[in-house]
Amino acid sequence: MNAFSALDGALLVDKPSDWTSHDVVAKIRGHFRIPKVGHCGTLDPMATGLLILVFGQATKLSEKLMSSDKVYEGVMRLGESTDSHDAEGDITGSLPVPPLDLKDLNEAAATYLGDQFQVPPMVSAVKIGGVALHKLARKGIEVERTPRLIHLYSYRFTEYEEPFAYFTVACTKGTYVRVLAHDLGNKLGCGAHLTRLRRTGSGKFDVADAFTLPEILKWSPTELAEHVIPFLKLKQYE
Repeated sequence: MNAFSALDGALLVDKPSDWTSHDVVAKIRGHFRIPKVGHCGTLDPMATGLLILVFGQATKLSEKLMSSDKVYEGVMRLGESTDSHDAEGDITGSLPVPPLDLKDLNEAAATYLGDQFQVPPMVSAVKIGGVALHKLARKGIEVERTPRLIHLYSYRFTEYEEPFAYFTVACTKGTYVRVLAHDLGNKLGCGAHLTRLRRTGSGKFDVADAFTLPEILKWSPTELAEHVIPFLKLKQYE
């Protein structure tokens, strides 16, 4: 029996920084010569952490797995705004950071808990008229975006070393954490942008159970199959 006959399931990957989610899929597909590979939930290139890859029949479950709630750890820099709302963009504004402590940051963050509408950033993969917003943004074009309903279950700052604020957030799918950083900076009156982001959880899956790309690429096809969560077990998450 071919080792890849067992690859109807999912693999938990700890995505490295500077790789797109598509890069990871393409690398695994090409390295192991697997015909059918997908992923559940895009991470920005700058972000690290939990990326769920699906193989074979499990690609049918990608939408369901993608819809799960997410947990992130991140760092934002206060006092600077960028056009992408993260460190990948160009600085668009710089203001003094007011005197702040963790209590101040958490009081501000608490105002975002619960349901809210969030406007997707221009630098994103959201499509309008079949064109990705980031392609329009590169041409200096800004268009009106439809706000999306999201929900924050928790949003808490754990450490503050001016100008860097460390936080965790649990939220529904489709939440742009860099927009949360941008909005909080505006609320504080100094601007802010995201400098680091790590997805630590997606639904019932945790990054602690994920494997790094260098680890995975050292495996034989048989070892890869041994680490894949079987399709039938995966269906329990439907």
